Amino acid sequence: MTRPVPSVEPATGPLAGVRILDLTSVVLGPLATQILGDYGAEIIKVEALEGDLMRANGVTREKGMSSIFLALNRNKRSLSIDLKSAAGRAVLERLIPTVDVLVHNIRVAAIERLGFGYARVAELNPKIVYCAATGFGQDGPDRDRPAFDDIIQAACGLVGLNGVQQSLPDYVPSLIADKTTGMAVVNAVLAALFHRERHGRGQAVEVPMLETMTAFVLAEHLGGLTFEPSDVPPGYARLLTGGRKPAPTRDGFIAMLPYTGDHWEAFFRQAGREDLIARYELHDRHRRNQHVRELYAELALISRERTTAEWMAMCDELDVPATPIYRLEDLPEHPHLKAVDFLQRTEMPGLGTVRYARPPTRFHGSPAQVRWQAPRLGEHTDPILAEAGYSGAEIQAMVDAGVVLRAPAVAR
Repeated sequence: MTRPVPSVEPATGPLAGVRILDLTSVVLGPLATQILGDYGAEIIKVEALEGDLMRANGVTREKGMSSIFLALNRNKRSLSIDLKSAAGRAVLERLIPTVDVLVHNIRVAAIERLGFGYARVAELNPKIVYCAATGFGQDGPDRDRPAFDDIIQAACGLVGLNGVQQSLPDYVPSLIADKTTGMAVVNAVLAALFHRERHGRGQAVEVPMLETMTAFVLAEHLGGLTFEPSDVPPGYARLLTGGRKPAPTRDGFIAMLPYTGDHWEAFFRQAGREDLIARYELHDRHRRNQHVRELYAELALISRERTTAEWMAMCDELDVPATPIYRLEDLPEHPHLKAVDFLQRTEMPGLGTVRYARPPTRFHGSPAQVRWQAPRLGEHTDPILAEAGYSGAEIQAMVDAGVVLRAPAVAR
């Protein structure tokens, strides 16, 4: 479905009326603030004069408006400003008292040098929720180290896990540390706003990538480290010893997951292999878990006998979890995603037709919405400054002095 460019309209989400100053860049912070914007918050994206680095990454049809930037920065207004200048810092000092939340993923020492550490910001706005997404917790020895997704994947054990069944360790081919921590930032901001609603007080919040991702990994992999003493190693053996894999079919692959003893029994009966039911003691969960590799090896041999569609029909009949393997290019035609209108289209001036994923969370009483797509660098510099009380002459003077940048007009 192709939709017209949405006009600026009142937010309907549960965060309507919340104002957020977004000093984040790249992936972690922008994903978090986009979700908050989808939920109705007003997001003022503060960018350096050269813009968010992610404006240049991904597929690009227009310089500064890459596919990744578009995917992470909708429902935001862009204020492009030189915070290294006194005049630029003065603009931020004028904006801080007008917002509910400030979010940044700048290294703490760097933002302190700029003059926008928590203590100073709280002086300007005592009720502010000040959320810093850091690489490492600030009470540890790595607090000043640079952190990127690859570094955190390696430090939290995820890369090591990926190497257990391979000859070499490897990264997950997704920015999983950035995106997971970004969702933790959303949770932290919402919790701090709830606390302020209850108690009337703002606070500083820190969301460190390493600690967040280590907790994420260890949820199932703490294993033998849970108990002291223990002679059992860490890790969730069912995952680390392998077994579950996409199963080959006559014409491709399928993800098929007989999960219970009843599932396995029904599958083997349908496949004409009743002899395997007793062999693997399917209705004793502990015995079944001990044979998980053998069970999935049997499944992989049997699955070759039918097409993916035939196995899907059988799994639907037996209520066995299953899905075809979808490639990235297949997702626009995924039957369920099409039915729920998840991947939508809009027309953007200068870019033509743009596809995007709508907010996945549904609030039935206060719906999330996409009010507008990602902004060009400095697209809202003038209106944001005007709202802060600057006159047209003062804004022009700052533009002329290179303190702020405004986006050139785009034909609509």
